[in-house]
Amino acid sequence: MSYTRRGVLGSLAGGASGAVAGCLGRSRDPPEDGSAVTGTPEPTPGSQTSDEPLVDLGVPCTGPEGVVDLSGGRPATEFERAAATPTAEYADGEIPLRETALHLGHELTKLADHDMSGGVNHDGIPSIDAPRFARGDEIELPGCARVFGVDLDGDVRAYPQRILVRHEIVNDVIGGEPVAVTYCPLTGTAQGFYRGGVEFGVSGQLVNSNLVMWDRHRDVRWSQVAATAFEVGDQRGSDDGGLLGRSLREFRLFWTTWNRWLSRHPDTLVMTEETGLARNYNRDPYGSYGPPVSGHYAPGEPRRPNFPLLTYDEADEKRVVVGARTPDGAVAFDKRALMESSVLTGAIAGTPVVAVADRELAVGYVYANPEGVEVEPDGDEYAVDGRTAPPDGLPLDRLDAFDAMWFAWYGFYPDTDRVGI
Repeated sequence: MSYTRRGVLGSLAGGASGAVAGCLGRSRDPPEDGSAVTGTPEPTPGSQTSDEPLVDLGVPCTGPEGVVDLSGGRPATEFERAAATPTAEYADGEIPLRETALHLGHELTKLADHDMSGGVNHDGIPSIDAPRFARGDEIELPGCARVFGVDLDGDVRAYPQRILVRHEIVNDVIGGEPVAVTYCPLTGTAQGFYRGGVEFGVSGQLVNSNLVMWDRHRDVRWSQVAATAFEVGDQRGSDDGGLLGRSLREFRLFWTTWNRWLSRHPDTLVMTEETGLARNYNRDPYGSYGPPVSGHYAPGEPRRPNFPLLTYDEADEKRVVVGARTPDGAVAFDKRALMESSVLTGAIAGTPVVAVADRELAVGYVYANPEGVEVEPDGDEYAVDGRTAPPDGLPLDRLDAFDAMWFAWYGFYPDTDRVGI
C-alpha cells in the first residue's frame, strides 16, 4: 500500500468539507426568526462556561457568521516590535540542547529506517518565518477555537490551530529567545523548542505518523515527539555537527481554547493570518474536531492512523494523553481521567511522578516526585507537604509534558508507564 500525505488529505476531503462549520470559521445559518442557533452555545471570550468540556477531542463548537477575522487592527506597538528582537545571542547554526538526551523507545537507527515520505518535499508545507500578531481584543475568534498558548518571561502569545494546521512550524522570537512553535495534526502534538541560530522547516518526512523537522543549517532531521535528532538528510551534506542523538530544549505550549486562554491572559497577543502565504485558514484539510468529529480526528474503528507505526497498541488510539519523558523513561496519563480526578500518580523507570490538572486551562502538568510527597486538591490549587500552590507551581521538579494522541505516544514509547489507559 502506498502512503502519502496527499493521499491522506484526498481521502479526508469529503469529511473535511463540512468542517468549515463551527470553530473553523462559519456557523450554521441562524433561524429566520432571529432566535439563537440551538446546540452548544459559543463561549464569550473572557468568560468561563461550566459546560465547556475539559478534554479537547470532539468538542461541539459554533463560530460566528462569516469568515473569522484574524487580520488584526492597529499597527504593531513598540512592545510588539521589541518582543520580536532576539536578546539571546547564538552563533549561526548553534542549537540549544539538553545536557542529557531524552529517553527513546527505539534505537536511532530504527527511527531512521522508518523515516518515510509524507508526500511532500522539504518545505512543501511552508513554515511561518515572519509571524505577525494582533492584540487579543483586536480580533474575532470563537471562544471555543483551539489555540496553542505560550508564556515566556511575560511574553504571552496564542497560535490558532486553524493557522498552524496549514504550516506546522512557526519560527518566532518569544521573550527575546528564538523559538519554534510546532504542531503535528496527524498526532495531535503541539510542542515548543528553543532553536538558537537555526530555522526549522517541515521536512516532508514522517516517523510514527509524526512531524519530522529539519534544521535549515545542516539538514539534520528532528522527531517532534522525541525532540531528538535521529538522521542527516542530503540537502547540506553529511555533517551532523555532533547533533545525532542529542535532544532539544523545550518549553510548554498549552493546547487550550481561546476562551480559556483569554480569561487567563487578557493581554495576550494572537498570531494573525497575515503569513505572507496564500492559504484557506477556514478549512482544516485533515477533518474537524467538531461538530461532528470527522476525518483523521475521529476516534475509534475503523479510523486507524494513516501511516505505519513502529509499535501499535489496541487501546483507543485517538484518546488524548498527557505524556512526559526524561532521560530515564516515559509516562502517559489519560487526560480525561486526569481532568476528572485532578491528581494521578505514576512512575518513570520506577521513580514516582505526579500529574495535576489545571481545570481553568484544561491542561495537565507532570512533576517528578521521588519522595512520594502527598499531593491533594485544595480548591483551584494543590496542597503539597503543608503548603498550597497553583497547578503550574508545585514545589517539585516540573517535567516537560504535552498532549498527544495515544497511538503516537505508544508508537515512540512502547515501554511507557501508563495511567488510566
